[in-house]
Amino acid sequence: MSMCMVVTEAVPPRLRGRLAVWLLEIRAGVYVGDVSKRVREMIWFQVSELAEDGNAVMAWATNTESGFDFITYGENARMPVDFQGLRLVKYTPRADDSQGGD
Repeated sequence: MSMCMVVTEAVPPRLRGRLAVWLLEIRAGVYVGDVSKRVREMIWFQVSELAEDGNAVMAWATNTESGFDFITYGENARMPVDFQGLRLVKYTPRADDSQGGD
């Protein structure tokens, strides 16, 4: 078992309800829990099947150099990139994001 967190944006209510069965929703769209690898993979399958046009990220504790790993679904200004084996996040401002913030 390991700590797992899922953050969702603009996903259908049925996915939010499904996530609340397995994880605790600590803020709107932010779910945490201590789950097995098998349950984590099942949760991610549900996210990828039900998120539709929304986006989501799942992060979990693991024994990598950073101590965690993550996976994303859908389009977001922040996308994972691999830099010499190290997973980083690339920020690409949207065309309508004139302030350069989130």
